[in-house]
Amino acid sequence: MPDTTALRPGSPAKRAAIIRAALEVFVREGYARASVDAIAEVAGVSKRTIYDYYGGKETLFLSAVRETAAAQAAAFGDLLDRTLGEVTDVAAALTAFGRAFATEMARSAERAAVMRLVIAEASHFPDLIHAEPQDRPVQSALAARLAELGEQGLLEIDDPLEAAEFLGVLVTGPVNNRSWYGTVHLDQEEIDRLAAAGVRVFLRAYGR
Repeated sequence: MPDTTALRPGSPAKRAAIIRAALEVFVREGYARASVDAIAEVAGVSKRTIYDYYGGKETLFLSAVRETAAAQAAAFGDLLDRTLGEVTDVAAALTAFGRAFATEMARSAERAAVMRLVIAEASHFPDLIHAEPQDRPVQSALAARLAELGEQGLLEIDDPLEAAEFLGVLVTGPVNNRSWYGTVHLDQEEIDRLAAAGVRVFLRAYGR
């Protein structure tokens, strides 16, 4: 990993523009073919600015993936608040969560692009996919909410992180597979059906 201690923090607006441009170019070209010149052109900044802010292409790539994922994690927290905030009917709440999360996975071009990019470049950047479960913010946030439902007596939860991983896979896995990670359009009825089926399986394992 390049030394980033001497990099400029720079303008937040320019940093955001660079990250958006980097994601666009890396998704379109792949890491190897993407150039800092192309990213600078899309961002509307100089190549020197990118090097001053990020040091080089490798650091920029990792920053683009991680900053985008962090923003998605924050949005996921809002989704949890909407669907699993105040729960009385756990089946209905989990189904609402599953449908909303699966829809986001299927409809968000940015989320799909990041997933495809990470999968494509995983062999070159293994740290992106080898994070421990507790270092995955989306899984950790869902685990904390499931643990709360367990404490309320609504679910039987021994390992919240494991339960969160299973729930995430059950409600989004079929959608990802059938949509080829957002490449093929799925209608809302099919997304809802797949997510609801995943929740039913989850409740057979974790329901009271």
